[in-house]
Amino acid sequence: MIMAMVTALATALVAQELPIVDSVEQQPLAADAKRVMDALEIAGEPLPAKEVEELNRLASASNGVAGIQKILDRHCLVGVEINPESRVRVQEGPAKPDLVEHGWRSFLVKVQNQAGITPVLGVDSPNAGTLAGSNEFLVGRRFLDVQMFDKQPLKPRLSGLEVEYRVLQLYSRDAGKREAKLAFSVGQGTQDLGFRSEIDILFMAQPATQVKLRVLDGDNQGTTASFTIRDDEGRVYPSQAKRLAPDFAFQQQIYRQDGESLSLPPGNYNIEYTRGPEYRRKSRRVQVGNHPLELTFRLERWIDPAKLGWYSGDHHVHAAGCAHYEKPTEGVYPADMMRHILGEDLKVGSVLSWGPSWYFQKTFFEAKDNALSTKSNLMHYDVEVSGFPSSHTGHIVLLNLSQQDYPGAKRIEEWPSWGIPVFRWAKKQGAVAGFAHSGWGLALQEEKLPTNEIPPFDGIGANEFIVGVTQNLVDFISTVDTPYASELNIWYHTLNVGYRARISGETDFPCIYGERVGLGRSYVRQKGPLGYADWTEGIREGRNYVSDGKSHLLDFQIDHVEMGANGSELKLDAAKQVHVSANIAALLNETPDDAVRKRPYDQKPYWDLERARLGETNEVPVELVVNGEPVARKNIVADGVTRPISFDLKIDRSSWVALRILPSSHTNPIWVIVGGKPVRASRQSAEWCVRSVDQCWKMKGPKIRFEEQGEAKRTYDIAREEYRRRLAEMQ
Repeated sequence: MIMAMVTALATALVAQELPIVDSVEQQPLAADAKRVMDALEIAGEPLPAKEVEELNRLASASNGVAGIQKILDRHCLVGVEINPESRVRVQEGPAKPDLVEHGWRSFLVKVQNQAGITPVLGVDSPNAGTLAGSNEFLVGRRFLDVQMFDKQPLKPRLSGLEVEYRVLQLYSRDAGKREAKLAFSVGQGTQDLGFRSEIDILFMAQPATQVKLRVLDGDNQGTTASFTIRDDEGRVYPSQAKRLAPDFAFQQQIYRQDGESLSLPPGNYNIEYTRGPEYRRKSRRVQVGNHPLELTFRLERWIDPAKLGWYSGDHHVHAAGCAHYEKPTEGVYPADMMRHILGEDLKVGSVLSWGPSWYFQKTFFEAKDNALSTKSNLMHYDVEVSGFPSSHTGHIVLLNLSQQDYPGAKRIEEWPSWGIPVFRWAKKQGAVAGFAHSGWGLALQEEKLPTNEIPPFDGIGANEFIVGVTQNLVDFISTVDTPYASELNIWYHTLNVGYRARISGETDFPCIYGERVGLGRSYVRQKGPLGYADWTEGIREGRNYVSDGKSHLLDFQIDHVEMGANGSELKLDAAKQVHVSANIAALLNETPDDAVRKRPYDQKPYWDLERARLGETNEVPVELVVNGEPVARKNIVADGVTRPISFDLKIDRSSWVALRILPSSHTNPIWVIVGGKPVRASRQSAEWCVRSVDQCWKMKGPKIRFEEQGEAKRTYDIAREEYRRRLAEMQ
């Protein structure tokens, strides 16, 4: 009897071993393994770090075919064999068939493709109600949801490789032992005879426990915070497999208010919690049992700029569009976006409707703050002119609009095909207008500021900025969400010839950055209580600095003239030494993060305080910039303490002056006017601007509608002549 049981057990174990395919070539198999690893990471169920390290090693080993398969096979719930006649046969794999009540789990599927075909690998189950012909006996036992992960970096269709791996995702409504039938196919008529394309698996679904969260701010008041929850195997909870708003599947974190709950299966968890970059990121080890649990999380600020009069905001946030929001096609609702604004403690969140889902999202525009706004956190719907006919000249951010529809245009296609008319229309209604994700199309070959290199002007960033500033139409140029040199170079050059557009910080969530809203911020000095109109006007007036939130350039002034006040202008009768002062704060982790700071400057994250770290220290440099050139520097300790800083500087001629910690934060300029003369700081900058108008017209002119080209050419000609006039004024 015992011998029979041992034999049966051995047979079962052997049945779960999947065959090693030796005929597959290593390079495409390793590439497939990399895609699978990335897909599991996206799904919130990454492979163990040691296995990832070993797979990376095997990818370049002399013979890693068997080793790669042995590692991935451990995570396979099933193996699928497609024979030369394209018939499908299935066997159970070695992965433990564990599910989670009210949650998703991801497994691998090993596909041995003897036919070399490239159809979609489909999966069905009568326990999910998806299998045709499901009888009433099984219909009454539906507890499962089943899907193949076929989004990037994977594809819906098989590659035709001799062996490859797919990701299967399963959801369980119930807890306890549940048997389910899974049926695989690669098209009609491909099922193997004798039901061998189907497999019955006994799952164990762990019961979920209700965990109530108490979320308290530093003042002991309830608030909203960000939570990233992982178990000991690195799996993210709630599962990212099929999250519904307000939780987003492309984020690991969730946002929860004080008193809300979530479900977790019994086990040990590491919980990271914070509330944006002004708070310290804290972690906590938690054990969840079988009984309901209440956990209290107390947040800790390291800085509170709002108490000092500086209010953070992200003027480029979307509720629809980009790969993240393809389903539902309408995007998400204001309540979902407000939760994220609260969870990152953005004082102002501008939610911009744009091309994707324009006709639905524009219904939330009210020309006033959304009703979900609070006294401390405002949400306001405005517009990004993106996905419109003028997009090729540069995407445009329009803030504090009173009307969102261009005169006479009932559809997107009827808007102008270049940007200047859009700016003119926006300015007539008093809106604050500037360019989005400015660096796109202005890429540089070298990381240098400023540089005489002429960018290609072939993108959707601040390309037509070179023309718009000469018309005094552009209030700001956006920064933080593209490489800093591409953003700042064009701005520095136009400042050097006397134009006064400001900078602002943005995220372009969730298109450039999907990690969280507020990765790029503007900190605006408000004239009174927090208000959207004054906050946007502060961007126009330049009473703001831009930041990733990890460093702060507060109270910048020269001889008691504050940035943004009275036109940001200090007037001198003659050359003189001036006193520059500010209060500076920054916070770095104690341990350097080489994955960020050693990354090329044109790879994300584009702006991050870690990139400014000096060697192995905890210091970063604060630079004094005059006419685009750093003229002095002082290092500060990035320990979260706010410290005064000052420079004494002789100004010989009219100049613009700013402070920066690159690439983390940058002030707007203060203009020091000597003897009443305007800023004409650089002949090279003026020449650069003339050539850039030529390059911009070369790239954009042919894409402008024929009936609009006459006015566009005249405007470009005026811009070119204006730069030449200023060049002639320079010594």
